[in-house]
Amino acid sequence: MHVGLVGLGKMGANMRARLREAGLEVTGYDRDPKLTDVPDLPALVEALPAGQRLVWVMVPSGAVTDSVVRDLAGLLTAGDLVIDGGNSYYQDDEPHARLLAEHGIGFIDAGVSGGVWGLTEGYGLMVGGDDASVERAMPVFDALRPAGAREDGFVHVGPVGAGHFAKMVHNGVEYGLMQAYAEGYELLAAKDLVSDVPAVMRAWTQGTVVRSWLLDLLVKALAQDPGLARIEDWVDDSGEGRWTVDEAIDLAVPAPVISAALFARFASRQGESPAMKAVAALRQQFGGHAVKPAPAS
Repeated sequence: MHVGLVGLGKMGANMRARLREAGLEVTGYDRDPKLTDVPDLPALVEALPAGQRLVWVMVPSGAVTDSVVRDLAGLLTAGDLVIDGGNSYYQDDEPHARLLAEHGIGFIDAGVSGGVWGLTEGYGLMVGGDDASVERAMPVFDALRPAGAREDGFVHVGPVGAGHFAKMVHNGVEYGLMQAYAEGYELLAAKDLVSDVPAVMRAWTQGTVVRSWLLDLLVKALAQDPGLARIEDWVDDSGEGRWTVDEAIDLAVPAPVISAALFARFASRQGESPAMKAVAALRQQFGGHAVKPAPAS
C-alpha cells in the first residue's frame, strides 16, 4: 500500500516513520522543505496510484484542515480516500465528507492519541466512516496502532464524525486526569511532613489503583526537573476541552471534573500555581507541547 501523508510535524513525521517500518510506502508533504518528500500537494497526489489513492491529513484543525481538504477535493479523483487524523472538531467532518463525496472521494475521521510516543508505543485510534472505507484503510490503522489485539488500540466508532467525537471526549477525560495528579502533587509539596514528593509519586506507579502512563510521565518530568522550577505555571488548551464542556452542556451531562480542569487552565494564566506547573510538564512529556520557561529569578 502507498500512503500520502500531509503534515509532518511532531506526530506526522513519527507516523511516517512507523508506517514505513511496517512496510508501507509513504510519500509525505509538508511546507517545511527540510521535512517534505515532495515540493507541493499536487506532486504528492501525482506520486500516488490513481483511483486508489489514500491520503492521511495530519495538520492543525480549523482553517488549515479546511484548506487542505478543499485542495484535495480538486486534486484527487473518484475512488480515492482521505483520512483526517488531526484534532478536528467533529461537526466539521460531515461538511468535509460531503465536499469530497461530490467528487467520488471517500472520507474517514480518525481520532489519534499517542503524542510524541506514538512512534515506539503505537497510536490509539478512534475512527468514523463507512464500513468499506474503514476496511480499505485497515493496513494503515494496523500499522499505526499499538501491538497486540486490535480492539485494545483501535475502534471503528460509527459514521463520519464519530471518531473525532470520541477523541474529543478522550481529551476531556485527559484534562481531568492530569488535573487530579497535579493537585495531588501540589498537596504533597505543601506539607512539610513529606520529605520527598517525587519519590511518593514514583511509588504510586506500581501496584496502586492510581497508576497510569500519565503518572509515569509526571514522575519522569519530576526526575528531569525536581520542583518543576524551570517551567512556568501557564497551561494552554488546544480546544478539545472546551468542545467537550460545550457538548456536556448541550446534552445536559454533568461533567464537573472536566469543566473544573478546563477552568483551572484558565486560572493558570493569572498567577503562580504548582499544580499547573505539573499539568504543563505532563503536556510536554506526552505530546511534546511547548512550555513557557520560568522567569529568571
